[in-house]
Amino acid sequence: MEAVEILEKPGPLEWDYSAETDVLYPSLGAPRAAEGVDVGEGAILRYDPEQREVVGLTVVGLRARLLKGLASSPATEPVPIRDRPRRPKTRKP
Repeated sequence: MEAVEILEKPGPLEWDYSAETDVLYPSLGAPRAAEGVDVGEGAILRYDPEQREVVGLTVVGLRARLLKGLASSPATEPVPIRDRPRRPKTRKP
């Protein structure tokens, strides 16, 4: 497959998530029919061959991936937002 410009025509990013199937569907613009190209590890690139552009992505197992990533992160105590140190305000001259 030849090289494809992914964000040649930037536009709004839309998305849908199915909790039932744990699949995230981000789309560049409104979702539309496209061919799926499996790029590995549960990611499927959605490509419109007529327009020769990437139109979205399908991410399978999003929740499971996030939980796995959080579980492998170093354990730390969560800090409530109100207790976090604040940056000093800068004064304008």
